Amino acid sequence: MGALDESLTKLVGDRTAKVLADSLKLRTVGDLLHHYPRRYVERGSLTSLDELEVDEHVTVLARIEKVTLIPFKGRKGDRLEVVVTDGRSRLSLVFFNQGWRQKELRPGAQGLFAGKVGLFNRTRQLASPDYQLLDEDAGSEAAQQFAGRLIPVYPASAQLPSWKLSLCVQTALDKHLGDVGEPLPAALRDKHDLIPLPEALELIHRPRNQADRERAQSRLRWDEAFVLQVALAMRRAADSALPAVARRARPGGLLDAFDARLPFTLTEGQQKVCGEIFADLASEHPMHRLLQGEVGSGKTLVALRAMLAVVDAGGQAALLAPTEVLAQQHHRSIVEMMGDLAEGGMLGGAEAGTKVALLTGSMGTAARRQTLLEMACGDAGIAIGTHALIEDKVQFQDLGLVVVDEQHRFGVEQRDALRAKGERPPHLLVMTATPIPRTVAMTVFGDLETSVLDQLPAGRSPISTHVVPAVEKPNFLARAWERVREEVGKGHQAYVVCPRIGDEPEDPKKRRKALPDDPEDLGAASDERRPPLSVVETAEMLTKGPLAGLRVEILHGRLTPEAKDEVMRRFTAGQVDVLVATTVIEVGVNVPNSTVMVIMDADRFGVSQLHQLRGRVGRGSAAGLCLLVSDMPAGSSARARLDAVAGTLDGFELSRIDLEQRREGDVLGQAQSGVRSSLKVLSVLDDEDVIATAREEATALVAGDPALERHPELRTALESLLDEDRAEYLEKG
Repeated sequence: MGALDESLTKLVGDRTAKVLADSLKLRTVGDLLHHYPRRYVERGSLTSLDELEVDEHVTVLARIEKVTLIPFKGRKGDRLEVVVTDGRSRLSLVFFNQGWRQKELRPGAQGLFAGKVGLFNRTRQLASPDYQLLDEDAGSEAAQQFAGRLIPVYPASAQLPSWKLSLCVQTALDKHLGDVGEPLPAALRDKHDLIPLPEALELIHRPRNQADRERAQSRLRWDEAFVLQVALAMRRAADSALPAVARRARPGGLLDAFDARLPFTLTEGQQKVCGEIFADLASEHPMHRLLQGEVGSGKTLVALRAMLAVVDAGGQAALLAPTEVLAQQHHRSIVEMMGDLAEGGMLGGAEAGTKVALLTGSMGTAARRQTLLEMACGDAGIAIGTHALIEDKVQFQDLGLVVVDEQHRFGVEQRDALRAKGERPPHLLVMTATPIPRTVAMTVFGDLETSVLDQLPAGRSPISTHVVPAVEKPNFLARAWERVREEVGKGHQAYVVCPRIGDEPEDPKKRRKALPDDPEDLGAASDERRPPLSVVETAEMLTKGPLAGLRVEILHGRLTPEAKDEVMRRFTAGQVDVLVATTVIEVGVNVPNSTVMVIMDADRFGVSQLHQLRGRVGRGSAAGLCLLVSDMPAGSSARARLDAVAGTLDGFELSRIDLEQRREGDVLGQAQSGVRSSLKVLSVLDDEDVIATAREEATALVAGDPALERHPELRTALESLLDEDRAEYLEKG
């Protein structure tokens, strides 16, 4: 074990080491050295206070403007109120029964103040914050540390403010900087003009100026990009070395029969992507391909043609869907597209046909047994299902292709459990309906080749999207319900989407509390916002009010599978006018007669999710309409998100906006465990050139040294990246 792998206990003591481990997940010297400052402030350059977000833990550099000691009425104790300013905005600090702090917190003093931003009387406030005054105690160790121009501000915790964490980092630098290895090959560093890693760590923590910081960040970006891309390149190399059965469609077979019945011509994009997939399927090494595309671009059709090609070649295909609603929808639409080609071996079925089986966890025993038999003996060329497909009892005669829909909802163990049912590794096609920026695809799905469908099929109608400000202009909401009635009057159907079902207990952790003015009143403050609207309540309100007389039904995840399937069947058949639902309809649901969608409390959904939801309308010949209802005021960040969605139908553009507005770690963390703790300097949005170049360099290095035998320090860095805590680093889910 190297010095950087040592526990922090020896370096900072038991108590501080425990705080670092519990609150920041920093356990070793190496963890601490790679805990970089979030930002830097210059002495005299105050923090912009009007940008602080409620509930965020912040460290701000500000000047004390006013100090007031207020005794409690009718009892002992007092409250010290301190107002700090950046020259434009103000922030309130409050200390309970700590009047003695008046002696050091004097107007005019400048300092660092750390705490969690709360609201009291609609004013932002830090309650009992930690602080470090920079204008006093000039001889103290902490003050001397800030004598330079740039002051590092670290991601910190309530138990350990930024300046105390900084002292721990300084100790680690002084004692262990010489132990830092060098994962990047010298030739690569020279080629891209990168400084050595020890120098980069010194400069990221102790920059003399902005130029130092930029040089350090440039090197550390490369570390993160390159080590990750080496890991992905090794996985690609290992997967491509596996043997697989080549699957080529036979002339005059099932695929040709299906194509001959298509009532339309494939788009250029569909033809191109199908060509890429068929070339992979014809290889004797397993395909690993990501198929992403715009809402309604025809991904299911492309996947079905791939499955038919595999069936033509004597194999079977399995489509794994994340929910029963989506599995049932896929089964219904694929059987509909294939017609009698999906009735192979049945009376009236096409001679070239096959069976399309559906397997879900809620099936009855007899139906389940029959389906399992058809899959095991090979009668079912195509199997569609949920996690039930992964169970041990499920066997295939010759599984040749696995299609995974909405890959981000599955872990790699689930994907591999299905692939393991093939005698040899089957080909893999991963589909996602969420457009992904190129750099995110290279980072999160970097072990897969990527195909993109960005062309909508002919006949698709445009979708117009509008924000409905329910509070500012209530007549707009009334008009929204009139539009729903108008569309139903034309023979069309509508969706109404709500954030919650309606009978679940509210999660108190999701409620935003205001800070009380007295510690004894903790928990007494009320919410700033009402609870989100629910399916149950909204459906009741609509049937009794603006949509009275229309056929309104509900759909959500807590209904029984049979009930969900029955509601969707009735809606698809046109027997329901308005479907009030949760996001269970977000992907895969295809009812071309639906032309209008109203999304209640739209600000509570993400940008990409809103884009997916509105993709459920405008799927036929009639134009689609999506109305985003919100009570958030104009000018708020939430309204800005809705305006962005209303302003474009380009899912790739929206995915970039989504990434800009959310912390990248959150975005990536949903798709791949470990990235949140690993991407600290690299920006998957801004550093496209670095990521793309690192991918090329990593691929070349792994091709020449597959086991990294000539690069032991790079191998060590890789092992650290993929340690026990991050074992699912490359796993999507």
